[in-house]
Amino acid sequence: MDMAQKVSAETAPGTTPGATPDTTNVLIVGVGGQGVIMVSRVMARIGQLQGFDVKQSEVHGMAKRGGVVFSHVRFGPTVWSPTIPRGKADILLALEWAEGLRWLNYLKKGSGTFIADTRHIVPPFACLDRTRGAKLGYLAEPPGVVLDQVADGYALDATALASALGNHRVSNTVLLGTLSVVIGFAPEIWQKAIAEMVPPRTVEVNLKAFEAGRRWAAAARENPESAREHTLRKPAVLPELEARDFELRITPEWCKGCDICVKMCPERCLSLNALNIVELTEPDRCTGCRICEWLCPDFAIDVIKTLPETASR
Repeated sequence: MDMAQKVSAETAPGTTPGATPDTTNVLIVGVGGQGVIMVSRVMARIGQLQGFDVKQSEVHGMAKRGGVVFSHVRFGPTVWSPTIPRGKADILLALEWAEGLRWLNYLKKGSGTFIADTRHIVPPFACLDRTRGAKLGYLAEPPGVVLDQVADGYALDATALASALGNHRVSNTVLLGTLSVVIGFAPEIWQKAIAEMVPPRTVEVNLKAFEAGRRWAAAARENPESAREHTLRKPAVLPELEARDFELRITPEWCKGCDICVKMCPERCLSLNALNIVELTEPDRCTGCRICEWLCPDFAIDVIKTLPETASR
């Protein structure tokens, strides 16, 4: 029974209002700045559009500081509590890989669905050795090992799919597209909720991201082994940086001058200019450690691996 059938069966007449079987539980987790709250509000709005009672609970105090952010969304004929008990989540949607693993114990054993972006956002305390090529203190489990532990699982490089559309910040909407295939409500309902919740100027790219997520999920369902091989084969992060084979790129229009990158840069390479926009003022001191990239709440900084000159000859 897929999730759409489950929702239909569990909300049929004669069920007990407020009982656990009547309620569908979706837990959304990630890191501040990824759009966890937007995803949860879209999910809550979809529940309302379907005529369900909806409860939402969230923790977002660290949303602009790269900290842990999570949101509970519950919908059904009657929902009493806004929070999901441990082990009772029907769906765990993770916008960051390690956060998905950290919350796995909230997923229902034997029936829960796990959906996660394989993107790695490595916290600063995992980067004590900042030399080029240093090993990161991050979870080493590949997606395949994790997917073997859940009843139904989808691990995709949503950030790469979003980047192909020209805006990696819509990776959360890519995951909504994947989720829409699992839950099964009409695509038009999802599109309406997304259009209501995102900034007007980003509606078009978000709807494209939604469709990209749906296509990926549909292909994964049709050929699970192919999707699994793709997940295992494609790295979630750039290869470790060597020598000077990297470039630090700043998107000025995305920078809000929060000063986090400047304060946290171990080598003191960055500063804010007269317009309160970050600049790389000491390029020779930059080691490509990526701490600024991981901590930027607005995705204004990217460390891009570049090819050696000999590779193009």
